[in-house]
Amino acid sequence: MIVVGGEALIDLVPVARPPGALLPRPGGGPYNTALALGRLGAEVAFCSRVSTDGFGESLLAGLRAAGVDLSLVQRGPEPTTLAVPSLAPDGSASYCFYVEGTADRLFALPPALPDAVRALALGTCSLVLEPGASAYEALLRRESRRGLLTLLDPNIRPALIADPEAYRERFLTRLLPYASVLKLSQEDADWLGGRVTDWLAAGPSAVVLTRGAAGLTVWTREGAEHSAAARPVAVADTIGAGDTVNAALLHRLTASPGDLMRADWPDVLAYAAHAAALTCTRAGAEPPYATEL
Repeated sequence: MIVVGGEALIDLVPVARPPGALLPRPGGGPYNTALALGRLGAEVAFCSRVSTDGFGESLLAGLRAAGVDLSLVQRGPEPTTLAVPSLAPDGSASYCFYVEGTADRLFALPPALPDAVRALALGTCSLVLEPGASAYEALLRRESRRGLLTLLDPNIRPALIADPEAYRERFLTRLLPYASVLKLSQEDADWLGGRVTDWLAAGPSAVVLTRGAAGLTVWTREGAEHSAAARPVAVADTIGAGDTVNAALLHRLTASPGDLMRADWPDVLAYAAHAAALTCTRAGAEPPYATEL
């Protein structure tokens, strides 16, 4: 089983008609990753704190329909976090968030994950918003020490980070040492200001960098480098594309467990590129099903 930890929120996605309208869509990087894993046929559980409001019920219904295990989900009466994406002409998105007093940021550290769990993925807002951020950090450290494959996706949202330098220090010294795989976008890398060699030296066995239409590349601690081209598609928007990459990476890497240095990275990256491309053809975070791949 793969466990995905982090926020579930509602994206208020702009639509063409009527002018100025916003369409509520399930979202949040970890939520999208768990949804994508379920649709790809992986055994996956979501670990978060979700509101008991109508949005929260809708979020859980979406995961349930994808076959995602909800036994690790905590519930609370606080409202669901809202995110309002602004879309650029190329379909890329920036975000404004409404997070004060919301349920997902009150996540508490759960007991040890079940023995059947083989991988843990964390990322996005859950790494920033306290007190939940410290609980997710403790979860990452504890399960990494158990030997789980851990994937970290910073998925930087600058609007949420009050002290960028403090976050960069935390990322490098308190999160990266416990990550097996670091996956980040070119925008994340530019904001963090580091280099692949620095990140690999901090702990991960592999760093996967996504560059939109330029494809994606992996570097391993042993010096290997592999790339895959992006699939040319008509882009509706890029919401959820990076989260789909997370899911595809985890699905392929856990299908044949072993040393990440011996993973068939060209196959893994090509699979991730294909899945992400299909997500980009749809409005909002709508990852593909296994049958579409």
